Amino acid sequence: MSDNYLIGLDYGSESARGVLIDTVSGRQIASHTHAYRHGIMTRQLDGGTLLPHGWALQNAADYLEAAEIILGKLGRGRRVASIGVGFTASSPLPATRTGIALSRLQPDNPHAYVKLWKHGAAQQYADAINARGGAFLAHFGGRLSGEWLLAKAVQIATESPATWKATDKFIESGDWLVWQLTGNEVRSLGFAAYKAQYLDGEGYPEGILPDLGSRLTAPKRIGSPAGSLTEAWRKKTGIEGNAVVAVAVIDSHVVLPAIGAVKTGSLVGALGTSAAYLLLSEQYQPLPEGIEGVARDGSIRDLWCYEAGQASFGDTLSWFVKQFPRADTPSESFRLYNHEAASYYPDKNPLVALDWWNGNRVPLADSRLSGMLVGIGMDTTATAIYRTLMESLCFGARSIVELFEAGKIEIDRVLMTSGLAQNNPLLVQIMADVMDRPIDVPALDNPTAVGAAIHGAVAGGVVADYHEGAARFGARGYRQYKPDKTQAAAYAPLYRIYRNMAASTDVRRAMHSLRSADV
Repeated sequence: MSDNYLIGLDYGSESARGVLIDTVSGRQIASHTHAYRHGIMTRQLDGGTLLPHGWALQNAADYLEAAEIILGKLGRGRRVASIGVGFTASSPLPATRTGIALSRLQPDNPHAYVKLWKHGAAQQYADAINARGGAFLAHFGGRLSGEWLLAKAVQIATESPATWKATDKFIESGDWLVWQLTGNEVRSLGFAAYKAQYLDGEGYPEGILPDLGSRLTAPKRIGSPAGSLTEAWRKKTGIEGNAVVAVAVIDSHVVLPAIGAVKTGSLVGALGTSAAYLLLSEQYQPLPEGIEGVARDGSIRDLWCYEAGQASFGDTLSWFVKQFPRADTPSESFRLYNHEAASYYPDKNPLVALDWWNGNRVPLADSRLSGMLVGIGMDTTATAIYRTLMESLCFGARSIVELFEAGKIEIDRVLMTSGLAQNNPLLVQIMADVMDRPIDVPALDNPTAVGAAIHGAVAGGVVADYHEGAARFGARGYRQYKPDKTQAAAYAPLYRIYRNMAASTDVRRAMHSLRSADV
């Protein structure tokens, strides 16, 4: 009997999702989602240990529980050719030499847990690294983000030397999960390049921490096999067949082949809790000013991928709906807000917001920044504010596109993906109007998990390359949003106000003071 199925795993901020794909028909035949038991820990650990302001942790045990449940639901009794993993990043954790997460051994120690990508308390250490500078920053605009692995490593070593001493491996959670599934510590070039500044031929940066290199491992490019599922995991899940596990991929990057973004000129917006914007190019161009980073072979093989992002996207709208509900459930509140916001037009809604509700990634790489709303008055409604928040997210996206264009990197096509892109057509239409360009949204369920499955198919030899994987298992149709020229013209003056607000050093200085309570 041949191996007839692929499994793709998508590990997000709140939950993990898996899809099962028939290799013959190319269709999804099942999916399953599992919420993490401990969620995102921002105030205290499970045992009651309080957390400082700005922390965001997760429990690695939740990842294993999710894998066991999802793989069992999808794969039990089936012959699985390959498994691919997409994982939110940068979310590193300290582990022992044998791969045991340190939080399992030190459950009351906050520094022993996964530092989720939105953990903002490491920004000061990123600032210190940036001030020293170094050649390794060349592909990252001369600066690191506090969201990334290096800053978080320095935070542990500085604030809890005993924890750092007990850390044999400091590893991205996606790489750690692959290690657990296969028994092999095989790291991904995507994580290493974008989140730990690894450069082929030179390795990881030196001079950050004296002994950091011994806790890291040289990575393999995406689409590489890490090994097959271990016997222990086969017994837990009932999976049969080769079950080759691919090296992990950053969740926003893993979606690319699923939506047909496998060639130069494709700009993809992965709109989730945060947003990532990925631009593929055959030719290397120097990193445009303000863009986060660029690497080759970390997203799609044989292509350079330029990365930018917004630290807060869907969670900005979720925050608003949670704080100002219109109905008994969030979904109904969203429906009501979207329905009413559709009748608000830019020339009748003179509000402007900054989209920095969880800091700014591009162009400032500063997690200490915060949101801002200007123009509010006694006649301002909750719906008007909701619409303005959507517009601010689109203004932030447009500013990123303009940075790419200023860097002379060609954009042939814009695609937006995620459940948010599929389920909120008003948001995508505003995006098209603000950018004044057409936007394609793939008609595909669970695109991130499907992308992970395609990466697994490449690693397992089910397909020859990403082009074949995209054709066989990816999106087969798209919904196109065309800009309304009247709306686009009405947004132009609001966007200028947004840019002026974003450029104000006085505004940023005030935000820093408020965050530090230095007032």
